[in-house]
Amino acid sequence: MLWPVYGASVLMMPMEKHLILVIGGTGKTGRRVADRLHRLGCAVRIGSRRAGPPFDWDDRSTWRPALDGVASAYVSYYPDLTFPGAVDTIGEFARTAAAGGVRHLVLLSGRGEEEARRAEDAVRSAGVDWTVIRASWFAQNFSEHFLLQPVLEGVIALPAGNVAEPFVDVDDIADIAAAALTEDGHAGQVYEVTGPRLLTFADAASELTRATGRRVSYIAVTPAEYAAAAVEQGVPAEKAGPLAELFGRVLDGRNARLEDGVQRALGRPARDFAEYAVAAAATGVWDTDSRGDR
Repeated sequence: MLWPVYGASVLMMPMEKHLILVIGGTGKTGRRVADRLHRLGCAVRIGSRRAGPPFDWDDRSTWRPALDGVASAYVSYYPDLTFPGAVDTIGEFARTAAAGGVRHLVLLSGRGEEEARRAEDAVRSAGVDWTVIRASWFAQNFSEHFLLQPVLEGVIALPAGNVAEPFVDVDDIADIAAAALTEDGHAGQVYEVTGPRLLTFADAASELTRATGRRVSYIAVTPAEYAAAAVEQGVPAEKAGPLAELFGRVLDGRNARLEDGVQRALGRPARDFAEYAVAAAATGVWDTDSRGDR
């Protein structure tokens, strides 16, 4: 289910004149943000390489055309704010946006990541209103991203040990971003978002077992083992290595605490992982029979 979260205090300017750029508008968070904004009647421009005009983090000549006429933007950086050069790129983008007349940037940031904090500082120093949403592990990683196939195969192997994580639902992130882009009162806020309870990856596997009716188990591996397996499955080494290194760093217990960002931003509790798992299972995403895996 989707949560009805939008408040009544929307920006005073007519929505048809308030163009919002959603960077990563076809990704996990961005497409949900764009969908919510469309339903609110906002004018939305998708920021992606295939959009018109296109937007590409690696091609700065695409930035100004994508920002033309934009009043606010949702900013999600791919592949991650911890990757080399990300902080400088975010800073340059924020300054370009400010120079082009953008008034508000909503940045998706990372919990427990020093580089992400520097990216936040770069946005703050650009001279525009800002809102930061800090998140760590998405629940939807198990159904829409790199953990989907492991769930289908029944074995999740990660360099996470027995660390507990407060898995956050991407729908909560999208609700906060949409609210920040359309309502008063969110500028200058840092929303550190988590789910309502801590779970180890073994706990998450148990929840997935209950939701799917099939056994899903978790195996702890080292970062090096994870990187090697990712490369074997076709992930470029230049991405597999940094991702494994990131997992090894952030999955050390630094995020094993709950925060109230969802409650503060939306006035309601965060969605629980079990509710996510049941809803995702109902879509058939984990039905192995329909995928020919049996």
